[in-house]
Amino acid sequence: MSAHTPKALYRDEGIVLRTQKLGEADRIVTVLTRRTGKVRAVAKGVRRTKSKFGARLEPFTHVDLQLYTGRNLDIVSQAESIRSYGQEIVADYPAYTAGTAVLETADRLTAEEKEPSLRLFLLVVGALRALGEKTHPAGLVLDAFLLRAMSVAGWEPALSECARCGEAGPHRHFSVPAGGTVCPACRPTGSAMPSPVTLELLDSLLTGDWARAEASQGINRREGSGLVAALLQWHLERGLRSLPLVDRSDPATEVRRRPATEDTDTGLHVVSGSMRP
Repeated sequence: MSAHTPKALYRDEGIVLRTQKLGEADRIVTVLTRRTGKVRAVAKGVRRTKSKFGARLEPFTHVDLQLYTGRNLDIVSQAESIRSYGQEIVADYPAYTAGTAVLETADRLTAEEKEPSLRLFLLVVGALRALGEKTHPAGLVLDAFLLRAMSVAGWEPALSECARCGEAGPHRHFSVPAGGTVCPACRPTGSAMPSPVTLELLDSLLTGDWARAEASQGINRREGSGLVAALLQWHLERGLRSLPLVDRSDPATEVRRRPATEDTDTGLHVVSGSMRP
């Protein structure tokens, strides 16, 4: 077979994670797709005012794409919007800052391009849908996404057993380097001692118990967010640019409750047990 195989045409749906300018009229779009994984592709001419699909290739957009495989970057030949969450999310600052962190996390967790991760794709879609529809408070949606995304990556925190020896809990101490709660015998120097209620909140977010999560207090949400951010930064070896900017001031009273059954296909109700090996 020749080393220069003809360009292959393929189709996939995905979420636009980020874009960057290329030349005078083109743009490179980074998309997390359902079947192919993360794809970086050139969208030619999309920055021109007459572009047919420029607006469809913006972050927070769920899009159906047709692409040609390229030597370094693929090329977008068609783009149809499935749903754009951008307008709803950008109009709400807590949702926007949380959504930006969702997209950056998805980008960072998919370092290898074209390595499929259906679970992560569903988590991203579910998180954007929840943020756009204000199904749950934005800060809780973000922390639930981060916990479950870490679980998909193989970094699920130990919340009900010792992260080192597996002894059943609950345990009072929490060690970020160890990966969660630790028993007295395994407790490293410098371990934190979060509130038991905070650990219950994290477990609720990981397992999809939204009634219990939304009943939590602000002090426990802030403490839980700090633990989640520290865990993610430890595993990624450097922090997210967007995470310190997240606005966590959104009051739960502004959230519209929706039946849990409506979210079952979004990825936000994936129970942690199904993600474990």
